[in-house]
Amino acid sequence: MTINFKELGELLAAIANNNITELTLKNDEFELTVSQGNSFLTRSSSATTVADINAHLISVPHPEPTAIAPPAPPSSDKKWLEIKSPMVGTFYRSPAPDEPAFASIGDRIRVGQTVCIIEAMKLMNEIEAEAAGQVMEVLVENGQPIEFGQPLMYINPS
Repeated sequence: MTINFKELGELLAAIANNNITELTLKNDEFELTVSQGNSFLTRSSSATTVADINAHLISVPHPEPTAIAPPAPPSSDKKWLEIKSPMVGTFYRSPAPDEPAFASIGDRIRVGQTVCIIEAMKLMNEIEAEAAGQVMEVLVENGQPIEFGQPLMYINPS
């Protein structure tokens, strides 16, 4: 069995960012148990060992909490509404790299309109506007990791 270390790192990051205390994944060739507190056990009939996983995870980049901290609301206009992330994941402005953004600065959006996609656990989740208005600011970059509750955009309701 081949382990995808990138996916394992993403799984461990998702567990660390949620209230999951323990998770076990198991099949005929592999068993992985992850517990909060940065300790985990693994048993496998393949040649992969805990040392192999630990050695690779050291090289997996982990964003600093301040690197993805939500920015403060603009002080110039308190009436702007935030569109916040309902989950941890990766932010995408468009449905594909070669397609236009769902919503850009200056665009008028309506209630229920898709404004971005958040990829979480290999699932693409469309994020819809909860209010109509004009997009005033996009706060995160395309492909940036985001946290639950992080502001993604500001809209001026009208």
